[in-house]
Amino acid sequence: FVMIASGAALAQASVSLGLKGGLNFANLNVSSAAAAYNSRTGYHVGAFANFKFTKIAIQPELIYSVQGADVSGSNLELGYINVPILLKFYLIGGLNIQAGPQFGFLSSATQGGTDIKNLVKGSDTSIALGAGFDISNFVIDARYNLGLSEIQDAAAASATKNQVFQLSVGFKLFKFGN
Repeated sequence: FVMIASGAALAQASVSLGLKGGLNFANLNVSSAAAAYNSRTGYHVGAFANFKFTKIAIQPELIYSVQGADVSGSNLELGYINVPILLKFYLIGGLNIQAGPQFGFLSSATQGGTDIKNLVKGSDTSIALGAGFDISNFVIDARYNLGLSEIQDAAAASATKNQVFQLSVGFKLFKFGN
């Protein structure tokens, strides 16, 4: 019975691979800010795989994301390699809601042109919540990434977490299955 059910589920599955990119509207949530933190616009670009089983899909991604904030007039830029693993639920047609964990790995950190990578933790964990629409080979997503882990590496630093709203467009390069 399990073999038959597994075979039936796989027969209805589709796999697509694609590229995506878009804008980030990023800021930092700081517990006791002594400075003014304002949002900054960045970008993200990367690849995704979508494993869809009728109304549910699992979508891992590999994304380079420029985040950070404007801190009292000085540009704080954080570059991450992010790996979100999303569960997508398709409501009607290509309309979907999505949620899942995101694991980020710091690749660069500068403030006002000065390298500050040694002051920022090397990894970040977030929860991703969003909605999207798939139409033919095109994908449109709006997502909010809420930072769960503190990113400051100094023990005396205020609790600082990433907050990023993303708007993305993507294109499915390959599609296999139904």
